[in-house]
Amino acid sequence: MSVPRKRGGAPRRKPKRLIADKAYDAHWLRILLWSRGIELICPHRRSRIRNRLQDGRKLRRYRRRWIIERTNAWLGNFRRLLIRHERHVEMYQAFIHVACLMITLNKL
Repeated sequence: MSVPRKRGGAPRRKPKRLIADKAYDAHWLRILLWSRGIELICPHRRSRIRNRLQDGRKLRRYRRRWIIERTNAWLGNFRRLLIRHERHVEMYQAFIHVACLMITLNKL
């Protein structure tokens, strides 16, 4: 996986942080990511046996994750985007723009 940089240069090979849901709250996963220098941001499970490792400040980033998930669900309502009938990327991108426009107009 490569993460593009804003200012030129070679892309980074690993992200700084990983934002995930409660299913990723495992102590072994946190240790594995920490050893690679990746910060895991996810809410803790209720049945967590070990102490909590993060407070609510880092979870503020998690709140924005809902926006992405909801947008993907709305785009999933457009069958043409799910199946991808278009052969050319430009046409597919145009239909994504049309779908976003329709979603925006519907929400007004």
